[in-house]
Amino acid sequence: MSGGRQADAVIVGGRAAGAATAMLLARRGLRVVVLERGRYGADTLSTHALMRGGVLQLHRWDLLDGVVAAGTPPVRSSTFTFGRERLTIPIKPANGVDALYAPRRTVLDRLLIDGATAAGAEVRHGVAVTGVGRGSQGHVTGVAGRDERGRRIEIEARIVIGADGVRSTVADAVTAPFERVGTGASAVVYGYWSDLATDGYEWIFSPGAQAGVIPTNDGQACVFAAATPQRIGRGGMRVLRDVVAAADRDLAARLAAATAPSGVRTFGGRPGFVRRSCGPGWALVGDAGYWKDPLSAHGLTEGLRDAELLARAVVSWQCDGADEAMALGGYQAMRDALSAELFATTDAIAAQSWTDDEIGDLLLRLSHSMADEVQVLAALDAVSAA
Repeated sequence: MSGGRQADAVIVGGRAAGAATAMLLARRGLRVVVLERGRYGADTLSTHALMRGGVLQLHRWDLLDGVVAAGTPPVRSSTFTFGRERLTIPIKPANGVDALYAPRRTVLDRLLIDGATAAGAEVRHGVAVTGVGRGSQGHVTGVAGRDERGRRIEIEARIVIGADGVRSTVADAVTAPFERVGTGASAVVYGYWSDLATDGYEWIFSPGAQAGVIPTNDGQACVFAAATPQRIGRGGMRVLRDVVAAADRDLAARLAAATAPSGVRTFGGRPGFVRRSCGPGWALVGDAGYWKDPLSAHGLTEGLRDAELLARAVVSWQCDGADEAMALGGYQAMRDALSAELFATTDAIAAQSWTDDEIGDLLLRLSHSMADEVQVLAALDAVSAA
């Protein structure tokens, strides 16, 4: 590829992981271009829930105040219902975090992309990337695509970062192989209720039917129902209410007394995966490189985590003189180490074959993995976020 504009990094995808990566790289003085197919501030499918690691990072990046200012309610407890147990766990203050938050993506993604712009990144919406350019040795050298008017664009870059979701164009273009593929898959139908009696996150696990409540902006709560793809089918309000009733009668009664949305959204389910996420001149971040079933509600937190790990690797290479392959390989190794148990446990939960006696142990494994992740994030210095 020749004749295009030049950048240190071009990031394909400007949602949470891509925008966070762009912001962190731009804050270190790199020339960053973000190409996002969608509109600025558009909504997207999401569980919204941030776990402690995600809130910790927003705090370190000076973005948490913006989440709070947008009216995102603080979450100070998580309630787990499974078998005959109903456990409420308070959120204890630690590492600058005294509550969890679940911002709508119209709030969070704007804060991140605005942070990237404020740091000096160039952000372009309405751009569809169609492929990558390669040098004589196969090294990725940039991207090609079409802007909102259909005009061809080319951008040369020292690294192309695919942050463009599970159907990543960048991953396909570089033929990034799948290194791990899950076997379980949950389908989910969800909507936003108003006037719902709730206190904190609620996670309900019953064999064949799961549900949850996630307080979010504008006085609403995201309510979801999950089951096998066969049970969820095409989704709809009736399916959501039926699955919730099967999972927890108390929540079903509270939904009946609350203000229901005019419609709900459905995710049909797909097995999780881990892709090889780096190579000569390219890397993947967020769902493009690693995706797991939404029942863990941890995907958004991991997207922010991996944005920081990748940004640190790119900075160590482009700014500090580290070897490219070593730096990017270190990013993937750390991501995989932090994700292995989370992936395996989530996949086991998504398989929908556990019993009431088994789900408690699976949830405990999930909690321990998240705690390990927080320890790693808390130990990072602030160099890449300065």
